[in-house]
Amino acid sequence: MARIVMKFGGTSVADLERIYNVARHVKREVEAGNQVAVVVSAMSGKTNELVGWVQNMPKVCGASSPFYDAREYDTIVASGEQVTSGLLAIALQSIGVDARSWQGWQIPIKTDNAHGAARIQEIDGSEIIRRMEMGQVAVVAGCPDPAPPGNRRP
Repeated sequence: MARIVMKFGGTSVADLERIYNVARHVKREVEAGNQVAVVVSAMSGKTNELVGWVQNMPKVCGASSPFYDAREYDTIVASGEQVTSGLLAIALQSIGVDARSWQGWQIPIKTDNAHGAARIQEIDGSEIIRRMEMGQVAVVAGCPDPAPPGNRRP
């Protein structure tokens, strides 16, 4: 038995049918006896759409400047990966695979406070590893979440 990490993004998770295809691929690895973690990106085109929303919101509100809080930018952009991780976990559950989606703060993944360009400082994967050893697939959103005020990014 091996512990493997699989990564899917963009066009491989572009729509619900492709997410289902990814789920079937992951299921084959589980059935082969492997412990599996899956890291997913946003569905094809979603990150660009979200970034566009961030850039256009100040204009819609009549702001004289295109500036916005980088923490809010991170919150919005991270939501694309969060949606994909939840959808893949549901797809896996629907085909009989024990799976759970994880966001960075739940693992936890701690990063520095460089919003938009954060660097990972620490990962405590003990809970994910414990669950993988029990047969659960960990579906991890590929973009860390924004830091809570006064703390390093989780």
